[in-house]
Amino acid sequence: MKRNLNVKKMALIGMLGALGGILMLFRTPLPFMPPFMDFDLAALPEIIGGFALGPVAAVFIIIVKLLVKVAIVGTSTMFTGELSNFILSCAYVLPAIWIYDRQKSKKSAIIGMSIGTVVCAIVAIFTNVYIIIPFFAKMLNYNMDVIIGMCQSVAPFVKDMFTLALFGIVPFNLIKNGIASFITYIVYKKLSVPLKRFAETK
Repeated sequence: MKRNLNVKKMALIGMLGALGGILMLFRTPLPFMPPFMDFDLAALPEIIGGFALGPVAAVFIIIVKLLVKVAIVGTSTMFTGELSNFILSCAYVLPAIWIYDRQKSKKSAIIGMSIGTVVCAIVAIFTNVYIIIPFFAKMLNYNMDVIIGMCQSVAPFVKDMFTLALFGIVPFNLIKNGIASFITYIVYKKLSVPLKRFAETK
C-alpha cells in the first residue's frame, strides 16, 4: 500500500515537473526590465504541487522541471542559469509551503506566498549579482559597465549595480511570483482535491 502511494506521488511529481519544464519554454520579457530576465509561469506547478504534496515534493518538482527544460532545449549558461532558477524556486515555494502547512487556510496561503515572494526577491539580488551577471560578463567578455549599459537601454532608471538590483531584479521577481501567487490563490482549491485524491488512491 505504501509502495503504491509512493509510486502515485512520484508520478504526480513527474507530471507537475514536466509541466513546469514546458512552461519554462514560454518565456517573454517584461517592459523596462533587464534583458536577461524573462517572465514565465513555471512556478505554478511548483507552488500548487508543494501545497498539495509538501515541501519535499516541491523540491523534486523543481528538479524535474529543470531536467525537462535541459532535455528539450539544453543550457545556454553552462547550468548557472539552472542553478539560479533552482535556488530562486526554492526561495519562493519553501517558505510559502512551510507557513501553509502549519495552518491550512486561505489566509495562511496568502501570507505564505507573500513572504515567499519577498524572500525570493531578496535572494534574487544575490543570485544575479554573484551567479548570473558574472557569468554573462565572462561569457561575453564584457565588463560591468557594458552590462549596466545593456540594461539601461531597456530600463533607463538603471545606473549602476545598486539601481539594477533595486529597480530591476527586485521588481521583476515581485511581479513574477506575485502573478503566480494570485493564480494559485484562484485555482488551488479546485485543483487540490483531484491532486490529493490521485496521490492518496490505493
